[in-house]
Amino acid sequence: MTVIGRDTTERLRDCADVRGFVERVCFKTGPPGLVGTELEWLVGVAGSPTDRVPIPVLRDLLDAAGPPPRGSTVTYEPGGQLELSSPAFPGPSACWQAVTEDAEHVRRTLAGAGLVLLDTAIDPVREPHRQLRHPRYDAMEAFFELRADPMGPVMMTSTASVQVNLDIGHDAADARRRWELLHTVGPTMVAAFANSPVHAGVGTGWRSARQRVWQRLDPGRTSVPTGPDPAAAWAEYALDADVMLHRRDDGDWSAPPGLTFREWLRSGAAPDAEDLALHLTTLFPPVRPRGWFEVRYLDAQPWRWWPVPTAVLSGLLDDPAASQVAARACSGLDDWTAAARDGLSAPGLHAAASECFDAAAAALARAGEHPGLVALVHAFSDRYVRLGRCPADDDPEAR
Repeated sequence: MTVIGRDTTERLRDCADVRGFVERVCFKTGPPGLVGTELEWLVGVAGSPTDRVPIPVLRDLLDAAGPPPRGSTVTYEPGGQLELSSPAFPGPSACWQAVTEDAEHVRRTLAGAGLVLLDTAIDPVREPHRQLRHPRYDAMEAFFELRADPMGPVMMTSTASVQVNLDIGHDAADARRRWELLHTVGPTMVAAFANSPVHAGVGTGWRSARQRVWQRLDPGRTSVPTGPDPAAAWAEYALDADVMLHRRDDGDWSAPPGLTFREWLRSGAAPDAEDLALHLTTLFPPVRPRGWFEVRYLDAQPWRWWPVPTAVLSGLLDDPAASQVAARACSGLDDWTAAARDGLSAPGLHAAASECFDAAAAALARAGEHPGLVALVHAFSDRYVRLGRCPADDDPEAR
């Protein structure tokens, strides 16, 4: 077996060290209440949908405009997707108000140059094309090429999401409750917010073709971790996943094919904590624990609706009554494929989503969240959920 060499003696000794890192870093508990979001967009040229927008053009425009006013950071994904990552804020209203300013800052700047942020979660016109060159993405591309995985390039270059970041919880028991609820409501939320029916000019037959991409990637790094203890489940998941990349000074970050992190750990050149931390960034489950829960299963939304997923998940997770309603309504509705393919027409999901949205709106109102945010949740529910629809069902010209 080929192993990865190292020049350091600061190595992880065994699987117990991995589990300790996960418990200490990934599942760090404390009083919940902070909320953040990461908004990804595909970028296009107004009136020329097949044109690509070079990353240097985006970078120059936004650098000249100055940083977003409320502290979000701007980064770029391999295909030229633009990502706006917010700080953590005390509650969904504060997050909504701050990120609205930062998102408008970005949108205005690009609009002045004839560029638009696309209202979909997968590129509707263009084929996959990687712009960003970096050892991380070179190794990632090589990983998928070795497996002849056609979804790898699509994931890297042609998809966009709304990611919701929520606290782990008060203690281990609360972390388990929150982890379980985020997965229990996952298929219902995937269906309600599905927004990627067309890719590269072809109707896919899926409401969320973005989710189709993720579900067909390497299941060892995209499926739901299983087990009664979420920290232990995440540690085992990480140990069993193939190593995708390994940072080296020579710029070649590729890893030997078929080498799991567990096998690397047992080799004569074992990894260290930095290697583990990097490995964890190459795992893409529906919910990724990072010292907070990074909810990754949601499609990017049309512009008006991007705050709604953050508000709904925050309301369901933080309010005990809403949590109970959501857990009951979504119990047993665990078919992620049907949710992504059929949206709220999948069995049981229309009724479950209606209950979840009502419970979330009530929870937000009880918590004293901004009436405008509560109204936005109601408006989304009226336009889509109550009618058994999702944004993928909209006519793109009517948005």
